[in-house]
Amino acid sequence: MRVLITGGAGFIGSHLAEYLLEKGNRVSIIDNLSTGRKKNIAHLLKNENFEFFQTTIMNEPVLEDLISQNDVIYHLAAAVGVKLIIEKPVETIETNIRGTENVLKFANKGRKKILIASTSEVYGKLPHNKLNEQDDRQYGPTTAHRWSYASSKAIDEFLALAYYKEYKLPVIIARFFNTVGPRQVDQYGMVLPTFVRQALIGKPITVFGNGKQSRSFTYVNDCVKAITGLMEKDEAIGQVFNIGNDKEITIEDLAKQVKKLAGSNSKIVYIPYDEAYESGFEDMERRCPDNNKIKELLGYSPSKNLDEIIQLTIDYYRNFDY
Repeated sequence: MRVLITGGAGFIGSHLAEYLLEKGNRVSIIDNLSTGRKKNIAHLLKNENFEFFQTTIMNEPVLEDLISQNDVIYHLAAAVGVKLIIEKPVETIETNIRGTENVLKFANKGRKKILIASTSEVYGKLPHNKLNEQDDRQYGPTTAHRWSYASSKAIDEFLALAYYKEYKLPVIIARFFNTVGPRQVDQYGMVLPTFVRQALIGKPITVFGNGKQSRSFTYVNDCVKAITGLMEKDEAIGQVFNIGNDKEITIEDLAKQVKKLAGSNSKIVYIPYDEAYESGFEDMERRCPDNNKIKELLGYSPSKNLDEIIQLTIDYYRNFDY
């Protein structure tokens, strides 16, 4: 099978490309390297079944040509990371909405099966213990740039489902919950690689807010197997699925666990949100998935616990080359 991955040089995209190649597929990726890294795919460049196109999904002629040449599409390209979202809100909105519109438009032209990567951020500020795909969403005001990412990804979902409803385009939506592991970098505010890097070089481990906010963390290979599994199931078409780990940890406790496993002497310090990001910044109190839907369809279950994921990230960063 011929597969196109948008954002394929990114953290998740590079692992997905690697996995699909191992399964005997031909893989093309398109990435402008704004958040992706060529080093993520360096080991794939000599593979005769792999092609890399360094351009943006806003480059419509190239995107249309690539989509026409491939059988299925994984759309992972997006503006990511809280830091980037705060600093470049226009880029966030345009990339996520216009880029996804381009991908869907050309996928529909060729009737290509497509998976849209979404995010747990679409749930907004809901404090539920386990977030279900049918839950309502709750956002802050439009004056808070922080919500532009969640809103833009929600629009992506609406648009994709509209293509399914009106044109019968075979679309699947996957909502990722804090996917982590090797190759994820701290450049855009990702919490686990940030903590790991700080711990390894002896800098203070910076917890934003009071640290009582909780998250659940998903190992990247579990995410990859889940989305490829969804693409193999016709029952998944037109549906939205959570992909995550339903075991929560507070950010404060995550910092303590990273410090312990890294054998670090770093201090844990607390930085107010206003200082870390911008005045009036809001965060989610918790974000944990209800995985029942994907479990029923695929038998999905996370393969690694948090300590294993942290250790794999530490091992990667010990040899990390910036």
